[in-house]
Amino acid sequence: MKRAPGMASVGRLMRAIRVQEFGKPEVLKLFKDVPVPSPSKDQILIRVHACGINPIETYIRAGVHSLKPQLPYTPGTDAAGVVEDVGKNVDSFKKGDRVFTRATITGSYAEYTLASEDTVYPLSEKLSFKQGAAISIPYFTAYRALFQKAHGKPGELVLVHGASGGTGIACCQIARAYGFRVFGTAGSPEGLNLVLQNGAHQVFNHREHDYIEKIQEAAGGEGINIILEMFANNNLSNDLKLLSVGGRVIVIGCRGPIEINPRDTMFKESSITGVYFFNSSKCQTFVGRACARNLSCILTAHNCRPTNTNIVTYYEEFQLLSATLWAPSANLVFGEH
Repeated sequence: MKRAPGMASVGRLMRAIRVQEFGKPEVLKLFKDVPVPSPSKDQILIRVHACGINPIETYIRAGVHSLKPQLPYTPGTDAAGVVEDVGKNVDSFKKGDRVFTRATITGSYAEYTLASEDTVYPLSEKLSFKQGAAISIPYFTAYRALFQKAHGKPGELVLVHGASGGTGIACCQIARAYGFRVFGTAGSPEGLNLVLQNGAHQVFNHREHDYIEKIQEAAGGEGINIILEMFANNNLSNDLKLLSVGGRVIVIGCRGPIEINPRDTMFKESSITGVYFFNSSKCQTFVGRACARNLSCILTAHNCRPTNTNIVTYYEEFQLLSATLWAPSANLVFGEH
């Protein structure tokens, strides 16, 4: 008898985090008897060595995001690990290959996860599994924002407004690698130093009352060509004042409304564009492949490394989610594989 797509393997069980109701981190429950899924013809089964914990997953778990999976479910989008099994139509990967994902079918907070072939990418031997798990949402979002939405060109001045998080660091690294002039902001000495170490030419403390004036002065009166904005509900009005003629604000993060003056866009013919990682994931497989190839070149040739601000073992996951509800990407490691 043929197995249905994603049907569990008989007799094989795994540990996984399951959510049976939306709510606070306490709704995350560890189960030790979850059936290991089996790949259908176009799917890949991955033994998870590390998975990324992104803010969006905490919003979904809390029930405050528009995406609401059917309960119960296993959270997690980003994973890195080793191919365990492949469907009969899969020809890009084989058992034993090191890979990372930009989406999963069965969730990555588990010892095994199922993913569609078109959402799986080779993981360079130069990167650890922990680094591989930090690639997908931060780096694909950064690449999409800078090139597919802002249409950035080397030599332009980029401000990463909120640069010390996972996506901010990715923006700095990619922009520097491609020859942009890079400014970044952070709110602590440690954050400023991190941003400098990861590609920014100049950094500014966004907790200082006059930091906007300092950015304007550093830009030399010409303004900023591209602003990659992580906290639009706080910064968008100031962003429009910082832009050059024809400047672009790309909204990557926002947690609420803000009032702006549309006249600020008129005089400079500037623009505001949103970016959403999952739009790319749904319908642009070829874009994802191109992005992955370019990111692989950047990460290896320019010695860029995904940052892991919090590396934890499986059993510390509850505390991590509580501490990073509004924080950048961290990593969850399932034991020492």
